[in-house]
Amino acid sequence: MKKFLTKFAKGESGATAIEYALIAGLISVVAITALTTLGGNLDSTFTTISDTLSVEEAA
Repeated sequence: MKKFLTKFAKGESGATAIEYALIAGLISVVAITALTTLGGNLDSTFTTISDTLSVEEAA
């Protein structure tokens, strides 16, 4: 039993998996935030272009 506990305490595979999961989660949050912001900017840009084209067509 002592040998098992010593090996378990020295094992790092669980800690490594948790670290990778935290990194993946952080990257996901950053990507979602960036895409949400970019999506809002793109929507605004396309609305401006659409409005400009509509005004030019009416003229």
